[in-house]
Amino acid sequence: MPIENRPLREQVKEELIKRLGRGTIATSEPINEGQLATELGVSRTPLREALITLEREGVITSERGKGFRFTPLSAQEFRDLSAIVATLEALALESSDPEHLAATAPRLLEKARAFSAPQAPHDVIERYDDAWHDLLLSGCTNNRLMKLITSLKVTMHRYERVALGDQDILERSAVEHERIAECLQRGDLDAAVAALKENWNSGMHRILEHLKD
Repeated sequence: MPIENRPLREQVKEELIKRLGRGTIATSEPINEGQLATELGVSRTPLREALITLEREGVITSERGKGFRFTPLSAQEFRDLSAIVATLEALALESSDPEHLAATAPRLLEKARAFSAPQAPHDVIERYDDAWHDLLLSGCTNNRLMKLITSLKVTMHRYERVALGDQDILERSAVEHERIAECLQRGDLDAAVAALKENWNSGMHRILEHLKD
């Protein structure tokens, strides 16, 4: 892991989030801190600090004498996470510079129309959705908010990978992204926020159809 000029615990946390998002960390076993520290090329102190931060964010949990492990999955938690991320993304959109939103709206609409398939493999949808939402919120300057959204989405991707294999075909509604972009083009931020929340709500239900309680 390359070392940058900022707190090591933050770099370790971000690297863990990246690896979790790529599915390269085993989530079914307790976290082996010694092995993980060696893989990352850091001491156990910044690793433990990063793990404590992830525990506060609900990504992992700990038990006295048993160490850290990833939080067990449940359909109810996925519902809760979806509601939280929808609310936070709505806040990020509302906090974005209006001129930036107006300038970005045509690109958002173009990308939404370019990927209009009603069905696609889950891994393709995940990559597209992440990139589209990143562009949507690229005008938000609240870095702490954006980092929290990124962290929560990693946990949500864990659920999606449990419910679906990468090549499993998943229903999607391309018109939802188009509707958000069209609202922004009209300068109707309130309608765009409402459409964004509906996009998250319908996406949640599509995953829950594959996820058992």
